[in-house]
Amino acid sequence: MVYLDHNATTPLAPGAFEAMLPYLGGEFGNPSSIHAPGRRARAAIDDSRDALAGLLGVKAHEIIFTGGGTESCNLGIIGLARAHAARGRHLITSAIEHHAVLHAFEYLAASEGFDLTVLPVDPEGRVATDALRAAIRPDTILVSVMHANNETGTVQPIAELAALCRSQGVLFHTDAVQTFGKLAFRPRELGVSAFSVAAHKFHGPKGAGFLWLEAGLPLTPLAFGGSHENTRRPGTENTAAIVGMTTAALHGNEAIFVKYASLAMLREALWQRIHEICPAAIRNTPESETLPSTLNVSFPGADGEALLIGLDLEGICVSSGSACMVGAIQPSHVLLAMGVAPLTALATVRFSLGLSTTGEEIRQTTDALRRVLRLQSFPVT
Repeated sequence: MVYLDHNATTPLAPGAFEAMLPYLGGEFGNPSSIHAPGRRARAAIDDSRDALAGLLGVKAHEIIFTGGGTESCNLGIIGLARAHAARGRHLITSAIEHHAVLHAFEYLAASEGFDLTVLPVDPEGRVATDALRAAIRPDTILVSVMHANNETGTVQPIAELAALCRSQGVLFHTDAVQTFGKLAFRPRELGVSAFSVAAHKFHGPKGAGFLWLEAGLPLTPLAFGGSHENTRRPGTENTAAIVGMTTAALHGNEAIFVKYASLAMLREALWQRIHEICPAAIRNTPESETLPSTLNVSFPGADGEALLIGLDLEGICVSSGSACMVGAIQPSHVLLAMGVAPLTALATVRFSLGLSTTGEEIRQTTDALRRVLRLQSFPVT
């Protein structure tokens, strides 16, 4: 099997698995209990929070543990919008956001009386700073633009966008699910007010994540029932998942960042081989300012669903876009926003490489792709 779907999820790091084991067995105490097993669980969570804070150069209480990326985005967007609604009710996001962001904003607009502006993107899927500047109004309270797109890999000019918002007194949230552990960054250097993370995107366990929230910013919780996470996210914390996530995050050191950067060479080799066997293929991933691990390619005229199934039968694991839209036979909203024709968008494959990807796997993938395209009578060399 060749696994090229790392943007959907990553294998659990051995170190993370080992770190979780005690809390899946004998160390089962509730971290809110005052007895010894509970105190040990609480200590593990506190140590994890401190470690992540040190990694990011932030304060420990600024980290809110959640159940994953979707909850982190929902909490950051809805929680901030509700808490600051007295200042204004205008929100801004972009057309290429993950649905965890888009649907949260659409809910606020449809059900809670907020006014929403959705920014367009250029053909590379990038938000222009001037477009954001023109959209900000006196009643704008929150902007959310993702750090890097999960389908195309396009990296946004977050520092510029966040600086503009800060100068206007507007809060700025970014979905950093695809960049945390892959690109070296610190929230204070980016200038954001909040960002969201999912553990399973950087070799941590599924069902864990966190929201970093700048100290002093009010946040309305989405659920009620306890004082966990400083009353911002009630519910018993998942000790094992938090420990596993933190262990995986700490592995994202300089050596890992260098390894991720080296994936750009493999990505370009993959594109060159695809272009050689299929000159009609269209590259949707920019050549610069993009995740080194992501390549999004359209095959105009091909049957996209059959292409994915054919590659799967060949032992090649890829996707058409967001894993959260599985079963949805519809063109990607990201590609449509970039100006890609609907039928072309339907004939698209996302290849997302990981730390284990090899040159031999690139060769196997393109050989399999040639065979699958030929079965569709698609012109290949």
